[in-house]
Amino acid sequence: MFIEIESNSDVPIYLQLAHQLMEGIVRGELKPGDSLPSVRAFASDLGMNMHTVNKTYHYLEEKEFIQIVAKSGVIIRPSGIPKATEEEKQKLEAQLRPIITEGLVRKLSEEELVEMVRKLVQNIEEGKE
Repeated sequence: MFIEIESNSDVPIYLQLAHQLMEGIVRGELKPGDSLPSVRAFASDLGMNMHTVNKTYHYLEEKEFIQIVAKSGVIIRPSGIPKATEEEKQKLEAQLRPIITEGLVRKLSEEELVEMVRKLVQNIEEGKE
């Protein structure tokens, strides 16, 4: 799996890393039970601060995508990723609302917004930018 971090992005580095790991899960490049590198090794490989990788791992653990096992390492949740709860769906909807609102203010139609989402889903699943 190839990780690319944009240092001049408005998105914090730990979130960029988390999002790319999540995309790896979506594409099946990272499967339940797969091990991830140690914080130290991953930070070294990516040329970033260990605290950034640690923050990424704790973010993903909080979302129940990975498990951090003391003395054993970090693994993709062996039982698989749980389906979104109603509360999680509502949170995602709340996060999408301002983005969709901006698109509507910029005179994008509902069809254009839906097509953008379809294209993004396809690109994520296929590993395209």
